[in-house]
Amino acid sequence: MSEQLKLIVEKLNMDPFKKNFNLITFDSLEPMQLLQILNDVLAEIDPKQALDIREEMPEQTVKRMCALLGMLKYKPPGTHSDVSVFRQGLVAGRKPVVHPILHWLLQRLPELKKRAYLARFLVKIEVPAEFLQDDVINDTSNQDISAMEEEKDQLIKRVERLKKRVESVSTHQRMLEQASQLRVEKEREESLSHQKQEQKNQLFQAEQRLQRSQQQLKDLRQAAAGANPESLMKRLEDEIKINSYMVSEKLPKELEGVRRTVQYLQKVASEPAMGQADLQELEDKIRDVDSQINQLFEKRMMRNDPMDDKLTLYRQQASIILRRKASKAEELQEAREELATAERELRERSNQAQASEGGEVVRGDELKRMVVKLRSKGTVCKKQREEIAELKAEYGVLQRTEEILKRRHETVQQKLQTVEAEKGISGYSNTQEELERVSAIKSELDEKKGRTLDDMSEMVKKLNSMIVEKKSALAPVIKELRSLRQRCQEINPDYDEKKAQYESCTAGLESNRSKLEQEVKELIRETAQEENRYHHINCMSEITEMQIQRAAEEMKAYVSSDPLERKKAISEVYTKNISEQELLGKKLREKQKVVRESHGANMEQMKLWRDLEQLMECKRQCFIRAQSQASIGQVIQEGGEDRLVL
Repeated sequence: MSEQLKLIVEKLNMDPFKKNFNLITFDSLEPMQLLQILNDVLAEIDPKQALDIREEMPEQTVKRMCALLGMLKYKPPGTHSDVSVFRQGLVAGRKPVVHPILHWLLQRLPELKKRAYLARFLVKIEVPAEFLQDDVINDTSNQDISAMEEEKDQLIKRVERLKKRVESVSTHQRMLEQASQLRVEKEREESLSHQKQEQKNQLFQAEQRLQRSQQQLKDLRQAAAGANPESLMKRLEDEIKINSYMVSEKLPKELEGVRRTVQYLQKVASEPAMGQADLQELEDKIRDVDSQINQLFEKRMMRNDPMDDKLTLYRQQASIILRRKASKAEELQEAREELATAERELRERSNQAQASEGGEVVRGDELKRMVVKLRSKGTVCKKQREEIAELKAEYGVLQRTEEILKRRHETVQQKLQTVEAEKGISGYSNTQEELERVSAIKSELDEKKGRTLDDMSEMVKKLNSMIVEKKSALAPVIKELRSLRQRCQEINPDYDEKKAQYESCTAGLESNRSKLEQEVKELIRETAQEENRYHHINCMSEITEMQIQRAAEEMKAYVSSDPLERKKAISEVYTKNISEQELLGKKLREKQKVVRESHGANMEQMKLWRDLEQLMECKRQCFIRAQSQASIGQVIQEGGEDRLVL
């Protein structure tokens, strides 16, 4: 089971899912989350399955998943009598049911994608009965079915012919067994190649982890190169303080806030739906509480205890410090998350680059050197291309000249042959040319032999004289070189020692420089923070002064004996508005009560009037119809009298 979970987590963390699970987080998933992951895997196989299972009924989800799994030829573990148990486990999202499905699907993704794509062309389409009433649809369906049946019969006949042809062979049974064994071995070979590829991937991932670990070790060593115990202890103490603050203060507060929110939401969800009367009652309570708060605030302002003002100032400062502390903790948390995200992206990109190029990622100075080298090679390549273009142009000119000369030579040869034919000595020029060519070749060979022997003897003499001269010239240089080599051997230990001292000194200075730069950056940041704090405090002080001034004016107007001044007070204005709104609400409620009481009678009266209106309309229609019938009868009667007169 652990190997199964490892494979599932490994496949889900790769493309195209990228879930970033580990064994613990995956095993602690809720049933609904596990079903959603299964649906995501099925959606990768068949894009029509892509949806949120929370928007679908559980029965429909299970029916859809079972239909797709049946089409993919998935066989649940156990006997056929366990089908109902399998469906129940799939509905509930149980791990013993979902984990084997994920393991089976993730092992065969490419094959299952192909099968799901081809299935829509091979599965019989279920046409609803109401559509089959249409003649065109019914005929088309029957034609398709008959064509498929004919194709099936042809395949059966072909198989029978092949069987008869094979049965005529004496060793057909042995050949069938060998073919079956060959198919089994091919499937085994495919499985082994798949396992080999997986092991290669695991080996590659292990090498990547080893490289990352080595890089981390190298980074830690570089970070600890210029460090001392005091700085390390200070840094550890700072980290401990930050982590203890996060654990003991920030995270418990956030957790408590989330719990309160959840409790409040559960309470709201458990309560029945509120009507208009309940809302009105709550609004009345809110107004009462607001009025009590205003009264208490006014009493406190009347008292105006200076000790409370000092405590208020201290409380404000403490709240500002707490807010700053919480904001810094949040910034630190965000920075850590960004760092983790950046490291994860760096690892992913490194893995992608190494997987695509098959080598290590080039960084820093190596990349710069490669860029310079490529630029120099590009310049050389450009020059060589220009030379090639010039040579090609010259080659074209020479080729054209050669063709012209060949045509001229052919013309001259034709004229010469014509003249020889006229003189009766055909072929003379060819024979003469051949003799001249042979004699010329012989003379050239003789000359080359003589020149070669003379040149070789002359070259040997020159080489011997040059060797003697070089030996005599290099003798003092060799003596001097021996002394210099001995001196170099003596100086090398001092050089190595000085080089080591220089490198250690350079490393120390570099670490001190980086430390000073970090301190300068920290001081600049603190300066900016203090400036921001200074401006913030100034703004807060101005706002506080304005509020104090407004409160003093309000208190002056509230305490004043002049009625006009009292009317200018905000509390009086608000009290007046509240009383007016309460009076208006009371009138509206009375009006609503009257409307509710007379609603039934009014509706009955309106129904009676509507019935009366319909009755009158019916009478009017009857009167019009009777009038029209009477006029028609009169016309008929008058026509009959006229006929009688005639």
